Amino acid sequence: MPDSLSLLNSHPLTNWAYVLLLVLVAIEGPIATLVAAVAASAGYLNPLLVFVFAATGNAMADLMWYLLGYLGKTEWVIHHGRWLGIRPEQVKRWERDMHTHVSRILFTAKLTLGFMVPMLIAAGLARVPWRRWLGVLLVAETIWTGGLVLAGFYFGAQLRQLEQGLQWLALGGGLLFIILAGWYLARQRTRTEETIS
Repeated sequence: MPDSLSLLNSHPLTNWAYVLLLVLVAIEGPIATLVAAVAASAGYLNPLLVFVFAATGNAMADLMWYLLGYLGKTEWVIHHGRWLGIRPEQVKRWERDMHTHVSRILFTAKLTLGFMVPMLIAAGLARVPWRRWLGVLLVAETIWTGGLVLAGFYFGAQLRQLEQGLQWLALGGGLLFIILAGWYLARQRTRTEETIS
């Protein structure tokens, strides 16, 4: 069985594909992960490395969102939140709840598509230490990215089977067309000969 380094260096463009995957997943996670998993299913990429680089890209993006919140100021949210109907006591309650339930909140948010970014920013704004939630986030990341890679990988395999089935269907349809066209032309020829005689 080849080791990871030989898999990485098997083709010069493959190295860049994984780096590109990491960047794309950090920018826009799920679609890039699914596309890379389909490519792995077709044999262009290694599924294990797709998982590793996609999970790393996702984790990097998550840390950046947390950092954005951490560098922000709660006072800004309190001051400008009134435009969104956010009251100061709500912000204080959210901070308290985030400190109390950060692991549960981030685990659940990671497994839902739209809530992760606001929750990470909120964890940063609340100044929740990253040591309290990073382990839970990595477990959720493994589940999320692993599920996406498996879904994309098996979707790619099913797509290839469908493509093969469609090829047989096209061949059968082509043969049926030739037979029907031959029958129609023979029938027209017979009718033409009958009208001439």
